[in-house]
Parts: sequence; structure tokens; C-alpha cells
Amino acid sequence: MTKFLTNIIILFYASALVASQANLPGLSGPDSDFIAARKAFQTGNATLLADYVKRLNNHVLAPHVEYYHLRMYLRSADIETIRAFLARHENSLVAERLRTDWLKLLANNQQWQLFESEFEKLANKDTELLCYAYQHRIETHDKNALSEARSLWFTANSMPDSCTPVFNTLVSKKVIAVEDIWTRIRLALEAGQTGMARYINRRIPADEALNIDELNAAAQNPLYYLKTRQSKIKTRADREIALFALLRLLSNDTNPALVKWLEIKDKLSDSDQSYFLGRLGYRAAMRHDSRALGWFQAAQDTKNPYPMTDTLLAWKVRAALRLGHWDSVLDSIYRMSATEQSDSTWQYWKARALKESGNLLDANNILVSLSKEHNYYGQLAKEELGAILTAAKESIPVSEEEVIAMEKMPGIQRTLAFYRLDLRMEAYREWVWTIRNFNDRQLLAAAEVARRHGHYDRAINTANRTVQQHDFKLRFPTPHREALGPILKEQAIDEAWVYGLIRQESRFLADVTSSAGAKGLMQLMPDTAKWVARQLGIVNFQQNLVTQIDTNLRLGTYYLKHVLSTLDNQPLLASAAYNAGPGRARRWRDNDKNLEGAIYAETIPFSETRDYVKKVLKNSVYYANVLEHDHTAPTLKERLGVVSKK
Repeated sequence: MTKFLTNIIILFYASALVASQANLPGLSGPDSDFIAARKAFQTGNATLLADYVKRLNNHVLAPHVEYYHLRMYLRSADIETIRAFLARHENSLVAERLRTDWLKLLANNQQWQLFESEFEKLANKDTELLCYAYQHRIETHDKNALSEARSLWFTANSMPDSCTPVFNTLVSKKVIAVEDIWTRIRLALEAGQTGMARYINRRIPADEALNIDELNAAAQNPLYYLKTRQSKIKTRADREIALFALLRLLSNDTNPALVKWLEIKDKLSDSDQSYFLGRLGYRAAMRHDSRALGWFQAAQDTKNPYPMTDTLLAWKVRAALRLGHWDSVLDSIYRMSATEQSDSTWQYWKARALKESGNLLDANNILVSLSKEHNYYGQLAKEELGAILTAAKESIPVSEEEVIAMEKMPGIQRTLAFYRLDLRMEAYREWVWTIRNFNDRQLLAAAEVARRHGHYDRAINTANRTVQQHDFKLRFPTPHREALGPILKEQAIDEAWVYGLIRQESRFLADVTSSAGAKGLMQLMPDTAKWVARQLGIVNFQQNLVTQIDTNLRLGTYYLKHVLSTLDNQPLLASAAYNAGPGRARRWRDNDKNLEGAIYAETIPFSETRDYVKKVLKNSVYYANVLEHDHTAPTLKERLGVVSKK
């Protein structure tokens, strides 16, 4: 099953957004008027919208109606009117949205003094506005603007039109050199963004630039291209296209790319060779090829090594973990950027590597610090130190007074109103904006409000944000327990694990559908649901039944038990299989030896599945405490277990 939580939530909200374009059944009075006002804004009916502004003056969503109206007249609105709106709705989402719209208009009109004063008040500065700001700063000879703007250049992605004048200036002043242009072309080609590469190629002198016909040929048939052009690699452009062709081959299979690499490598510079060897190691590591670590090392050992990215170094660590080369684990982590090294993932594996080298003092210092974090690696660190999980007993619930006060906050009321109108994307945006600067007590109160209204995704995500005071019953809610109990007993499957999986699959949104078509609490794909229904003898099964809570839980737990029983009864393998398919879960095992479960999980090549598996199993440990299971509940390391060789 391909069911990733972020995509699920976004698609769920987007679907609700489309469904809400017309009046909802059962709505009347002011709520119906709001839907009509929103539709008038979307269709550009200013006359009708003006009427609704007056009629909805006392509605909880009146600020949004007022925003719709002012937005339609923004080009002709006077400054006093705009500033009055911003003052009236200070620190609100609608004020942020209007200020963003206004700033773009001011920049287009070259009203830089006004732009500058309002830009500083904006909370979220997107790239388009950042580039407008750089335009102004460069024009006023801000000495830091050129160096700050330069960092925006190094991306494979398309940038807003407002960045073009900035980049033109940087190139003309040689802050962006020709080598920097080639670097961005390489970034684009590595990402498969050939259109962007062609666009950036215009900045290279014509007699040195990529030959677009050659680039297209390499993209369409990289193997044939290399066979027919390998004797003609002479210029920088030739080398870039050859490397691009090699990467295209490498994306499908290691060995064909390796064969062609050996044939042409002598035509490439040391830096180019280092660049490709790093990518060869990366792809091989993702395929669990034992040669990967050697290629990574070869990339570093060239006379002019190409800089290794954090992504490549992460996979060098993973390759070393599968081989048990702890010195290489440590060396690779030390080569990462400071920001990446501080991530809990690499802090944990650094501690493990230090421990393997006999440096117990430094290892334990890292583990003690890490064990205070309420995440997968924090729990592993706690267990590495010999502690047991007691976090759920530290829950600090909020008072009824705090919950009532939170429910009266305008931003929370607007969120709940949007949910009532089934405008889930608007509800999501309003909620995220409202809680952005909350302290722990406010976050817990907001999470409890969301839980009481059945918005479990908001409750979980909000409770997860607390820093010092936590309520783990809000982080790990247990809805539908009465419905789930008999089903779990029938399947003889761990309640904490099932809850941990549902939390990650759907955040307990019963009617959610993913972009891949998976449905319901346990995110069942149509073919899987149909197959399970046949196994259970469900007559006249229809796909619309999958979002019914009882049916979804019955089908999902049966399938989960099925993959568990076919994969050595290991929750780790079954969790991976539930997300990415049983075949992949089996293939990710080691050919020659048993593998520590934590290393298996760390080296799953799909980033979404890797993250999913870690969270499901971590969730399971926390749920065992929240559900007050006895002290014989498995630890995280026990749940990860040892994965047998193929």
C-alpha cells in the first residue's frame, strides 16, 4: 500500500475544499450566507459580495468576508483603508494574507518605502517577496544584500519571476560566477529538471553552453547516447551531459551505469569522477549493494573531491551500518553539516558508534541528552541506557477553565466554524496560524478543544508541539476503542500496535482518502479491501463500506494480521509491508546475515516508509503506556527485533 500521511491529509482537505463550492445540505441563515459570499469572491461577483459583507457583519467568519471584499478592490483601495483593516485584525490570518497581497502589489508598483515598512511586519516571507526585498536592497546599495541573495541561486527548482532581476544583478557583478551557473545546471540535471537546465544554460556563453539536441538525446536514451558519444567527450558541456546520462542509467540499475562509467571515466576531471562516485555510492546504498561504501570512499579519495551533500553522507552512514563498519559511521557523521549532525537520527547513531569504539563516556552523554526527547530516537536512547518508558505517567492535563477559555479565542472559533462548514483546508490554515506562538499550556488546551470536537489530527499535531509540559493522552488518543476491542480479540493482535499504525495512517480521520485511493482509518487500498472482504466472506461488498469505522477496522486488522503471520510475526516487517508491500519488506533484508531491527528500519530506501515504520513502532510503545498495558509490553527494541537474513 502506498499511503503517506502528509499526502492523505492534504488530499482530504483539498477534496473537502472542492466539495464546498456549493451550499452544503442543511445549512441555513448566516452559515449559508457565508458559503455564498465565498463563492461570490471566487467568481468575482463584487456586487453580491458587498451585500454579504453587511449581512455577515456579526458572523464569526466576518473578517474573512471583509478580506474577500477588500481583496477584490485592493488595486484601487487607499492606504488608510488597508491599514485600518490590518489594525482591526492585527495578528490574524486575514491580516497576514492581505499584507502579503498588498506587498506584492507595492513591489510591482515600485512603492519601495511603503513596501519596506510593511515587509518587516510580515510573519511568513515567501521567496517571491524575499526577492522583491532583495531588489530594493540591491538598488539602495545594501552591502549585505548580494551575499544573502546568492544562496537563493543554488536550487534545481524554478524560482519566482521576482528573483530574475536579482539573479541578473548577481551575475553581472560576478557574485554568481560561471562555475556557479554550471553548479545549478548540474543540480537541475541531477533532479531530472531538464527544462530548468535548459533555461539556466542561457546564462552560459554560447560557445561553451550545453548542446540542447545532445541533452535531449541523453535524456531519451542514455545508454545509446553514451555508446555513440563516449569518444567525443571534450568540453565542460560534453562532460555535464555525459554525467547526466550516467545518472539516468544509474537511476534504473547500478551495473549498466558502472560499465559505462568505467569506459568514460578517464575523460572526466577528478572532481567529476568524485561527483559520480558519490552518486554511485548513494544509489547502491539505497539498493543495499555492499559495494556502496567502497564507492563513497573512492569519491572522497580523489585528488579534487566533490563536496558530499548531507543526503549522500546519510546514505554512507546507512551503508556502513549494514556492514557493521562503525568507524565509517562515525567519520561520515562528522563530515555532515552542523545542522544535520544535531538531528536526533545522527546523534543516536553517533552514540552507538562511539559505544562500539569503547568511548562509553561520550556515548552516554549523548544518549542521556537524547533520551529526554519524546521521539523514536529518544526512546531508543532511553532503552540503550537501560531505562523504561514512563513518559505517559508524566501527562499534565489542562483544566476545564483553560479549555473553555481556549474555545472562546477568535482564531479557534473561526477554525471550528470552518470545520462546521466542511471547509477543512481553511480550518487547517486558521488553526496553524492561531497556535503558532502558543506556549505549552495553550497548546494542550487547544489540543483538548480539537479532541472534543473530533478533530483528532489537530489534537495530535498540536499536543506534539509542547516542549516541557506534555499530555500523552492527547498525543496518543484512543477513539473507537469499543468498536476495536472485539475485533482485536478475534484477530489476537496487539492493541497498542494497531493504534500506533492507525495514528500514523489517518490520524483517526474516518472518511479520509489518500492520493493513491486508500480509504478510512486504516487506509485500505480498493484491491486489498476487496481481497480481505472475500477472505472474511463478506457478501455483496461495496467500496463505499470501507470508510465505515467498524468495517474498516475489521478489514484492516485482518490484513495486518495476515502480513504479520507471513513475515515471521515481526511487527517491524509487517509495518513496512503494510505501507510499502510485503515483497519490498522481504527484499530489504540482508542476504548474508541477520540484521538488527533498528538498522533494518534505518536503511529502508523509501524515505516515507522509513519514517512511517519508525513512528508506528514508537507510537506502539507510547500506546502501551497510555492504554495501561502491563509492564510486560515489549520495548521499542523488542518490537524492532532482529530481522532474519533472506
